[in-house]
Amino acid sequence: MRIRYPFAGAFIFLLILAAYIGLLPHSTPSSVPSHLQPNDKLLHVVTFFLLSLVFYWIPDTTRRRTLQLTMIVCTVVLGIGSEIVQGILPNGRSFDPFDLLANIVGSLGAVGLCSWYHRRMLERRRKARFGALGDGAGDDVELGVGPGHGDENEGLGPQESGVMDLEREVDNWDENAADNWDSDDGADETGGLTGATNESSKTSPPIVNGDRAEGMKRSD
Repeated sequence: MRIRYPFAGAFIFLLILAAYIGLLPHSTPSSVPSHLQPNDKLLHVVTFFLLSLVFYWIPDTTRRRTLQLTMIVCTVVLGIGSEIVQGILPNGRSFDPFDLLANIVGSLGAVGLCSWYHRRMLERRRKARFGALGDGAGDDVELGVGPGHGDENEGLGPQESGVMDLEREVDNWDENAADNWDSDDGADETGGLTGATNESSKTSPPIVNGDRAEGMKRSD
């Protein structure tokens, strides 16, 4: 777990300021009218809202651990413990359950807001990691739909291109069209017979008159 030092410094400053205002004895100046004085409960809500808001981003860890740590430190220890310490110290202040409630409300409000934003930030980071952020959020990369898949044959090897050409020919084949297979076969057979006749005429020896007469006598 890492520590974000800027947030840690801001939290220490706010904690010292809140302790100075809330725990040390003060006298209310008589020159300020009572209706112009700030509401004490509102100050408690704002103070613990800021403390919890800053403390949430100090630890750089998982969302669940950050949530638990913030609630333990800010809501329980500071929110409840400060009122107990305020009632124990001889500073002219007493324990007020409404101040305690204001502390808890302010702290829980900040924790809920930070937790919602943290979850949204993690979801956006996860979508960006898997390439689903932006205009191509609805595209399916595995099916070849999206940026970079405009050309079907782009990036295909010779074997894949041949398969694509064969599939394209099968899709464009018309079963009602006339086939030229018979004419091609007839031409091949005619060419084969002609070649065989020429070959036999070249290889067979010439027949002389004597051999022809001898053959006729044997037949007789």
